[in-house]
Amino acid sequence: MLMSEQQNIIVPDEEPLPIEKAVAALRKEIQEYTHASGIPGAGLHTFSQQLLFTDILLWLDAQKLFPKVFWMNREKDFILAGVGSADCIRQDSCTPNRESFELLVNTLAAKSPAARYIGGFRFNNLEKQDETWNRFPSFSFVLPLIQISAENGVFQIHCHLWIESGSDTGEKIAKLLDALDALETSGSTSNARIPALKQVTRIPDRKQWTQQCNMALQLFESGTMNKIMLARRTVLEFTGSFSPLFYVIGYPYPKNATYRFYLEPEENLAFISFTPERLYHRDGQVIDTEALAGTCLKETINGNDLLASEMLLNSEKDVREHGFVKDAIYTELKPVSRSIEMEKNLRVLQLNRLAHLYTRCTATLKPECCNDSTVLSALHPTPAVGGVPKELAMQHILEIEPFCRGWYAAPVGWISRHRSEFCVGIRSALVSGSTTNLYSGAGLVRGSDPDREWEEVEQKIGDIMAITGPRV
Repeated sequence: MLMSEQQNIIVPDEEPLPIEKAVAALRKEIQEYTHASGIPGAGLHTFSQQLLFTDILLWLDAQKLFPKVFWMNREKDFILAGVGSADCIRQDSCTPNRESFELLVNTLAAKSPAARYIGGFRFNNLEKQDETWNRFPSFSFVLPLIQISAENGVFQIHCHLWIESGSDTGEKIAKLLDALDALETSGSTSNARIPALKQVTRIPDRKQWTQQCNMALQLFESGTMNKIMLARRTVLEFTGSFSPLFYVIGYPYPKNATYRFYLEPEENLAFISFTPERLYHRDGQVIDTEALAGTCLKETINGNDLLASEMLLNSEKDVREHGFVKDAIYTELKPVSRSIEMEKNLRVLQLNRLAHLYTRCTATLKPECCNDSTVLSALHPTPAVGGVPKELAMQHILEIEPFCRGWYAAPVGWISRHRSEFCVGIRSALVSGSTTNLYSGAGLVRGSDPDREWEEVEQKIGDIMAITGPRV
């Protein structure tokens, strides 16, 4: 047995094991550890075992314990799936988002530095909420009870025993052991199936969308706004309910440069995002972020990557839109950073249906600003999902859009005390029983065409729509 006293990590076997043997080894180790040490002290006790290759998504699909979480970064070298809750940090309030960011970070200060929590925020706490999002509060982050991760090709299973002063330690140990006993380890194939699609409703409809876009264009004419992103909700109604994980398992373009985020707090209710947009990655004082704005629809040019790049790089409207985003990010980071390195040359991010302009940015934070609440407050909402200027765009979004954004376009990802990674929860779905709400949007600047922006939204939900089968 190996043990790291600093992080209290217990490893039964140094060699990778099949998942069935790994679970048995962890169960035995937990029993021996808790028996030998008596009542474990307050803090995080992590039991980890290296695994042979495991299909993480199929493992997650087979489990019956909730909540369920899934995360894959854009580079696909870090994947995490978890079930159950060893600890949860959440809040539901109508206070400004900045207060939610501060509360999360302050609460994490009392947790183990090794604990990595998965979750997300609401786009705008000041937005009037509706019942569609009633299980997704201002923020919710969970430390999974049991998780499997794959980092740089190394697979591990982890069990988290989080003990707070005064808590019932015996009950926590029993909960963890019961969860291990209930794990499905057979490696069976997914039984996920999607029922027939019977109805599609777009909110706003095309006529209303044009009216709303024209309202935004008038703002540009008045000189008060440079950019605003307007979103659309597409409601899919099926003949029956199904596992929301079907969307992740059935994602048709596995090589797409997108993050995958999944949170299912209870059975058949989940928020999912297939987003290309990084909000930031933080490692200590250094953050990596990017400007992503400007879109080319490949369907209109027969899917040619080279032509998509040429069209974007030579599009005055798209380059101008990207410039607003790039300049805004630099402006927001400058007060909290010791140094900022922003790429001068534009890049093109190629996806299956779309291509986007993007620019990388690395910043070193000032020591007094080296925390996630500062970075989240500075960067959210990005101009790509809000607008320029930020506060005015948020106000106009509340006035124009006919639905609640909830967690759509908000920061989602993972966070620990010293490291974190958040993406922007766009290209997303909220699944509830037999209903799926798709959310996507388009950035408007002076000269935008409402019809073209409508088609852009259609393309952005195209990956998810491709999973559902024939349209009605």
